[in-house]
Amino acid sequence: MSPQSRAIFLLAVSLTLPAATFGQSPTSPTSDSACGSLAQLKIPSATITLAQLVPAGTFSGPPAAFSGGDLTPFYKSLPAFCRVVAEAKPTADSDIKLEVWLPASGWNGKLQGIGNGGFAGLIDYYQIGAAMKKGYASTATDAGHTGSPVDASWAMGHPEKVVDFGHRGIHEMTRVAKSLVQSFYGSAPKHSYFAGCSDGGREALMEAQRYPTDYDGILAGAPANYWSALFSTAVIDTQALTVDPASFIPQSKLPAISAAVLAACDELDGVRDGILNDPRQCHFDPASIQCKAGEDSDKCLTAPQAAALKTIYDGLHDSTGHVIFPGFMRGAEDGPGGWGLWITGSAPARSLMTYFGFGFYTYMVYEKTDWDYKTFVLAPGMKAAEDKTAAALNATDSDLKPFHSAGGKLILYHGWEDPAIPSVNSVNYYDSVVTTMGTSSADSFVRLYMLPGVQHCGGGPGPDSFGQVGDWTSPDDPQHNARFALEQWVEKGSAPSSIIASKYADGPQQPPKMTRPLCPYPESAKYKGTGDTNDAANFVCAK
Repeated sequence: MSPQSRAIFLLAVSLTLPAATFGQSPTSPTSDSACGSLAQLKIPSATITLAQLVPAGTFSGPPAAFSGGDLTPFYKSLPAFCRVVAEAKPTADSDIKLEVWLPASGWNGKLQGIGNGGFAGLIDYYQIGAAMKKGYASTATDAGHTGSPVDASWAMGHPEKVVDFGHRGIHEMTRVAKSLVQSFYGSAPKHSYFAGCSDGGREALMEAQRYPTDYDGILAGAPANYWSALFSTAVIDTQALTVDPASFIPQSKLPAISAAVLAACDELDGVRDGILNDPRQCHFDPASIQCKAGEDSDKCLTAPQAAALKTIYDGLHDSTGHVIFPGFMRGAEDGPGGWGLWITGSAPARSLMTYFGFGFYTYMVYEKTDWDYKTFVLAPGMKAAEDKTAAALNATDSDLKPFHSAGGKLILYHGWEDPAIPSVNSVNYYDSVVTTMGTSSADSFVRLYMLPGVQHCGGGPGPDSFGQVGDWTSPDDPQHNARFALEQWVEKGSAPSSIIASKYADGPQQPPKMTRPLCPYPESAKYKGTGDTNDAANFVCAK
């Protein structure tokens, strides 16, 4: 399931069926008894609504959570497990639905928590099933409301639901899951892990910052952790593209922009391969492809379009010119998971980031359904967002001493060419942790991997398969799998170094068309000067 299809699905599909409507074939009372007894378990502020043994190959569930694809073959591959559906209600206005899947045999002694995407609202049955299939007790939640990940209307008038979405829902999920694991297996998890990308990456950092003993190891991909700044960027960029209709950049012009960026910057890293190793080194000027007077075609930008593009690259600045939030990197503007989906959209104000930015300010900040984005002014608008939502939604605290003291390990990663969340945001957060914790201390428990040529949580021209969130097909070893690198760090004290990422043309059943080392930041992969540039063996990690 590609990141492109996941994102496209966000616009059209809302999985709102109650969890209990998905079922399986009847089981005998004897085989169901151990699992069924969990229905009587008393957990404070939580209710078990279903506890049932699912025989191997009999689970019947919804389509894939983001692509809408048919998961029937996957469901038939699942081993027997105990499925528990629960609701947590830490406040009178809370309704946090969650599931815990417990392998009937072969439990590896670990708990795997699954993160959400967008505004959450659903449970990813593929993710929870894939983790369980690997031997984990696995758990996922809708984060406190039911609906489409692009819909934030549930938040209006419900501040406690915003808190549940912001951080409390994942913590409650984890609390309930650990109680169920203890009861079903007779022992607590030896180790607990959490993995999430995008909003799930924000949730991951929330866990490290607010609930440092929930998880021993956390994998945080492309974290949307500076929520208020990110969606202020979305509104400002939408204004730049739409307030003056002449500024809108149609999808038909994105290939020309991408080609011009690569022509200017592709060889800066010594390899001409359509991938910018570190796009911060690229200073492509949109004015360089500005149309001649009176001209307009898909090969050039009009003056208003060039100005809009510069705004998107530049990011947010205050009145003194200080950078508030980074802009989007140059490179990989084109492609199915690129700017046409996330930033510019199929038509004016029809991009994913527009929907997210409008949803945030309409339903969470101003709580006015008639809010007009054209009236947004950065300084007062962002202050309103900070005052009302930062405490619940922003995961920017760089003091991770409690998490470190608890023995926690954190791996961050971010695609350099992410068109949803500016990648430099993760660099900035990592740098802030190093500054707060000290270099030696930070190095003992946190790593950041920046992914050349990779878009949002995956996709793009760069190698994007390395055991990241959602990838359950990479080899089960720490050299090719970030999840296993994290576990080896937690369980054996062996810190991760480079991780080999692969790029597949037709899925992991075939050999990859490219491999590259992912290097712990601030190192990056440098070409040795000889050999196939599609082979990771010909690169070395260096500053």
